[in-house]
Amino acid sequence: MMPDLRLKRPIGEVLIDQGLVSGDQVRIALLEQMKSRRPVGRLMVELGFVAEPVLRDALAATLGLQPVDLAQVIVEPAALKLLPHELARRYRVFPLSYDAATRKLIAAFADARDLVAFDRLRAHLGAEVQIEPRLAGDDEIERAIEHHYGHELSIDGILREIETGEIDRTSTAAGEAYSQPVIRLVAALLADAVERGASDLHFEPEQNFLRIRYRIDGVLRPVRSLHPSFWPAMAVRLKVMAAMNIAESRAPQDGRISTTLSGRRVDFRVASLPTTHGENFVLRVLDRQKGVVALEQLGLQEVQLELLRRMMARPEGIILITGPTGSGKTTTLYSILSHLNAEGVNIMTLEDPVEYPMPSIRQTSVSEASKIDFASGVRAIMRQDPDVILVGEIRDEETAEMAFRAAMTGHQVYSTLHTHSAAGAIPRLLDIGIVPDILTGNIIGIVAQRLVRRLCPCCRQPYGLQEADCRLLGIAPDEPRRGFRAMGCERCDYQGYRGRAAIMEILHIDETLDEMIARRATARELAAAARVKGFRSLADDGARLVCSGVTSLEELARVVDLTARMA
Repeated sequence: MMPDLRLKRPIGEVLIDQGLVSGDQVRIALLEQMKSRRPVGRLMVELGFVAEPVLRDALAATLGLQPVDLAQVIVEPAALKLLPHELARRYRVFPLSYDAATRKLIAAFADARDLVAFDRLRAHLGAEVQIEPRLAGDDEIERAIEHHYGHELSIDGILREIETGEIDRTSTAAGEAYSQPVIRLVAALLADAVERGASDLHFEPEQNFLRIRYRIDGVLRPVRSLHPSFWPAMAVRLKVMAAMNIAESRAPQDGRISTTLSGRRVDFRVASLPTTHGENFVLRVLDRQKGVVALEQLGLQEVQLELLRRMMARPEGIILITGPTGSGKTTTLYSILSHLNAEGVNIMTLEDPVEYPMPSIRQTSVSEASKIDFASGVRAIMRQDPDVILVGEIRDEETAEMAFRAAMTGHQVYSTLHTHSAAGAIPRLLDIGIVPDILTGNIIGIVAQRLVRRLCPCCRQPYGLQEADCRLLGIAPDEPRRGFRAMGCERCDYQGYRGRAAIMEILHIDETLDEMIARRATARELAAAARVKGFRSLADDGARLVCSGVTSLEELARVVDLTARMA
């Protein structure tokens, strides 16, 4: 029998009493509810007023249910077998565990008061099975269903349908209308890439096949090889989704796809390029859920974190984040902006494009269509009474001059620059055309960073480091000489690595370094002077992760130049 789960008080009042939302925010959600007839709590999550886990816990306490974080639970295969994918997705129910002795199924509901879902679940399982409900977030349920039921089977079913012409209804989600198989194939591949944590998707036509690769943890992995006849229709579908010109195939194009996958909004930045065997497509995944990481979760040492906080505390000046494409610069910048974001601070950004929308921050996309470039955008922002300005990238002298002018007039400015080291940013700015007089006194600090793959904790294997390895890592004779190597297991998809960690070098520009910049000191001289005061390079920070078992020496050597340490 369905338990009595009635809200004793409106959820808006509960959230106000807990200090999680304001009365104005609840009124906005109520106005939206009049238009859409959807639950107020759900609308407040979509409006960005409250996080889904917070709403889940508040609802659970009000209903007298136990909340569950589906990202942290271990799901029993026996429970998954009891509930088909179609039923779970249609009624937003996810099975957690099943006790065959007591015939009790513990299941997470997105809406524990949904009598229809409860009755359909009981009809499928039989009256003898007892159902014990838990409460989970709507998006959490979607992600858990997609993760545990998988995309591989649906992709294979769609491919069989294209090859044989027979309609495979199992590859169409329950409750959804039938659509063309190519449309569903592209959607399934996008969803599969997001589920597997890919940062980029590559569609690469060869002479006799179409190669599909995902960039996972910074390394490209082949995932599919399809018949070349599939590609023309797939390319057209991608162009339609990205609002690109389907008739143009001889010139590069850029576009953007915005869609909902696994219950959350995901954007893709699309770029096409004509090649010998057809158009090559690369899609950059912009997953908003992963966009903002708390400053404390960047993996910095306490000393590094304290230094970064000191730099952020300075009210005016510029802080530069450097590194190649894919080194995590945007993630670090968004973490800093999130840390600074407060009611009393006006933060404005210029980005190309805006990758992750952030509440309470004025974000502007730089593009030819909007007739805004970085230099003119900074001029416009200066008239908007900003406290903090983010300039997405310093590419030329005009942009650099405007960024430094903003820093010189009492604003805190953040930007990125493509250099190989923190100290190397100074010669790069000089090369762009910024004179030393402008640089001196206006640079707060420079952060250089890279991303290294984390060793899988389930299968990493310890070994004794050789003398040459110890020299590379700077290990003293009396220190432990143990490292770890990648092996591979089912948990890491037999790669030996799972996830990535940031390594950083933080160069705080003090009076000594300012004077050296004024004299046009080289990057090597600046780094040597900073090292006297405790500066740690990328190689030093990476060596720390190798010695602690977070990554391997081979992975560090792949990302950071260690040859200078061989001398």
